[in-house]
Amino acid sequence: MRYTEEQVVAAVETLTMERLHAWVREGWIVPASGETFVTYTEIDVARVRLVCDLTDTLAVGEEAVPVILSLIDQVHGLRSELKRIVAAIEQQPEPVKHAILSRIAERPDD
Repeated sequence: MRYTEEQVVAAVETLTMERLHAWVREGWIVPASGETFVTYTEIDVARVRLVCDLTDTLAVGEEAVPVILSLIDQVHGLRSELKRIVAAIEQQPEPVKHAILSRIAERPDD
């Protein structure tokens, strides 16, 4: 589903149009740009809610927000990569899968 700016502001209790525009300018929220207006996805709305929770509920300073968002983005990226690796392992012949999983299960030298 796609949301307009007005729908995003209506959906998130503490959000104002000014805050949304500021966060877009900062790059914290990156909506899709159309020919005449921008739209927001459900993921964008969830990110807006997260920023509101960080700044309003948890009193995180605005200088820390981009750091937190970057870390979250990195975690999501790593999860996507891990899913791709798991899918690739699952497609391997049983002896190869067993060898990979055995190697993963080994404890690294400390």
